[in-house]
Amino acid sequence: MTGRLPHPARPAVPPAVRSDARDNRVRILAAARAVFGESGLSAPVREIARRAEVGPATLYRHFPAKQDLITAAFADQRRACRAIVHDALAEPDPWHGFRSLVERTCELHAHSRGFADAFMAAFPEAMDFAADREPALRAVAELARRAQRSGRLRPGFVVDDLVLMLMAHRGLKDAPPAARLAASRRFAAYVVEAFRAAPQTPAAAPLPPPPRLRGAPPATAR
Repeated sequence: MTGRLPHPARPAVPPAVRSDARDNRVRILAAARAVFGESGLSAPVREIARRAEVGPATLYRHFPAKQDLITAAFADQRRACRAIVHDALAEPDPWHGFRSLVERTCELHAHSRGFADAFMAAFPEAMDFAADREPALRAVAELARRAQRSGRLRPGFVVDDLVLMLMAHRGLKDAPPAARLAASRRFAAYVVEAFRAAPQTPAAAPLPPPPRLRGAPPATAR
């Protein structure tokens, strides 16, 4: 006999309680993605709790810090970003891989203003995303060297040009939501042409359709 008292058994958590907690977490993450996507990372946590129909205390039980909520809310987008870079590097044609990276990255950022803010680390709460951003930019540098050696990417391109492009792309957050994706695709098409070492021939594929950014029909050049 050791004289030690047995540990008291932990009270069982009723399945209904566990189910409610899971449901709350799902609603909180869905609300966070929506609110951050609409308003960026500066959106107040209380608005997310209100949208999820839970109290602030419930939200903080699941996510004690705003950074925890941001990281969980954009987990899928972070995986998608890594997949974009991986696929671009695996592409046998480096120019095709580079072009695909530009187009898919713009589209990913167009879907959520919050993820774009987090990836660019525009807010202190998003600094954890530097763990994704820095390896991605190193991969872009390697892909750019391959594309330049192939003669398809202009010699003067540097990785900061891609950062500049993404900063400009964030301006699309002010476009109407219904037109944002179309605007992003047209923006990406223009950027790809700017990065190309030689201009396309007149017989090349046309640009994506112009988005309707105002109430009037989109104007055409005369």
